[in-house]
Amino acid sequence: MVVELKPVETDIESLVTRVFLKSIDLLGGLSKLAEFRTLTWLPSLARASYAVVLREEYFKSEEEIAEQVGLTKQTVRNILRADPELAMYKIQHIEELTTEEKRELKVHTAGGIAKLAYKLVKEGHEEPKIFLEYCTQTAQALDIPWAYMILKRIKGLHFPINSKDEIIDKVKGVVIKGRQAEEVFSEIEYPIRNPAELLHRIKENLKMYGID
Repeated sequence: MVVELKPVETDIESLVTRVFLKSIDLLGGLSKLAEFRTLTWLPSLARASYAVVLREEYFKSEEEIAEQVGLTKQTVRNILRADPELAMYKIQHIEELTTEEKRELKVHTAGGIAKLAYKLVKEGHEEPKIFLEYCTQTAQALDIPWAYMILKRIKGLHFPINSKDEIIDKVKGVVIKGRQAEEVFSEIEYPIRNPAELLHRIKENLKMYGID
């Protein structure tokens, strides 16, 4: 079954992705989902991640979220009212569930997992490596050479990055649209909490010099 999500504001895509990836992490990763034959939960987690971010970041109403994400108002209400603690309890006891119970579980727990994931991401409790890999793959797919090179160079670096001294040696020799990476990293603001924020600050620096 192909699931389509209606487009939402582009500036929330990064946060939604982080919440979605953290949700998968809370469930034990893709390998665990595959082990329990619950990969079909992914569309529900994606929708729930959108719904939670739209409510928490943009204060959207249930009706607005339902329209933007392509859900019924009742489903949105269930997501937003879900209990994260109860959701995690069920996940931790998933081996005791029947196949039918697992199938139903995705509907009733996606909201709780997404809400917990959102909270953890906002508090800085996320795995940078997972998001770094996602950003690297995206940069490569979109043919953004400088972004791909930067992300490849900083692989293994721990976030947050608190000063240029922690990163500048890793990016020496990289040219970002005509500018030396060392110059760019000397001018951007720190600390930097994650790879997405790093790429955003680089783009903002380029804009200061009239570089799109």
